[in-house]
Amino acid sequence: MLKPAVVIDSGSCFTRGGFAGQEQPQCVLRTVLVQPCRVGTPGDAQQPCPGPESPAGWAAAPRSYPLQYGVVEDWDSMRTLWSHLLCCRLKVLPEEHPVLLAESPSCPPGDREKAAELLFEAFGVPALHVANTGLLSLCAHGRVTGLAVEAGAAMSHVTPVCGGQTLRTGTRCLGVAGDHLSGHLQRLLLESPTELSVLQALTRRVLTQLKEQCCYVSLDYEGDLLEKRCHHPARFQTPDGRWITLGKERFCCPEPLFRPELLHHSCPGLHQLARQSLHTLPEHTRRHVLGNIVLSGGSSMFPGFPERMCLELNFLLQGAGVHIEVLANPKRGTAAWAGGSMAASLTSFQHSWMTKDEYQEHGAGYVHTRFQ
Repeated sequence: MLKPAVVIDSGSCFTRGGFAGQEQPQCVLRTVLVQPCRVGTPGDAQQPCPGPESPAGWAAAPRSYPLQYGVVEDWDSMRTLWSHLLCCRLKVLPEEHPVLLAESPSCPPGDREKAAELLFEAFGVPALHVANTGLLSLCAHGRVTGLAVEAGAAMSHVTPVCGGQTLRTGTRCLGVAGDHLSGHLQRLLLESPTELSVLQALTRRVLTQLKEQCCYVSLDYEGDLLEKRCHHPARFQTPDGRWITLGKERFCCPEPLFRPELLHHSCPGLHQLARQSLHTLPEHTRRHVLGNIVLSGGSSMFPGFPERMCLELNFLLQGAGVHIEVLANPKRGTAAWAGGSMAASLTSFQHSWMTKDEYQEHGAGYVHTRFQ
């Protein structure tokens, strides 16, 4: 009898892990590894460890970012990260637990095969399931047909799904996400009256906290820019006790999700990509999908984001004859992981695993046959 499945969702910023049936991930790690190098002993050969676990005594240690823009850049580091997650944080024997692995819509086919090879060969897992994060985000909302609009840390995606099958020809990608918005906020603040020394002291983590606590999506961006009464100020205290006051920066920060040209990107906004994706679907499928548009990812958590997406889509699709609503679960920041947890806990899901015997018989390429 196999033990509960482990669900892993590795993104460019965070890796989430836990067990099937749990509502939230049991642990969250940064998808970054630090190569230990103690001050005074440069080059000390030690195993790299995930960023949050790095001892404070290691200063200016080299960092490895194994996963960028949905593509694994360093498989050795990825193996170290997953090993730490499974053995040290979840405290499991990998050979006793099936693994459901969430996969970015940007993941190339070769990465899917390499992940299967790594999990079966290096970790000895008994079974594997690979699922698109868009599908899993829909599962978290109790749907297997719909349109997933994901805004993450490094990339944003729009993924149509019909009957549990991801329609890759309709998938769209936007190179604007949380990391880009943080950089945009920093540039906006440099143009503001805020004291330069305060801004220069902001770390990446504090800047992200500032963005998450103070910024929101405007429902009328151009109108709010012109009307200073709409620049509702917010104050943020930095860890060293100093204060930053934000005005229009609060709603200018996330606007590139809808207007990528603000970051000098020549691509359509996320709402326009959603329309493009919908138009790739047959008419009879499109109407059903229109009623099941879900939001997910950390960058969808801005106040006003669901309402703005709803407004934009209703404007773009006026001729559809349907009033569009979007589904925005309060816990949508981890929707992909939660959907995987929900799916893997179902009795009906148990025939969906690719077993180790199948891997040994057919090889890593069998993942493409098993998981369309």
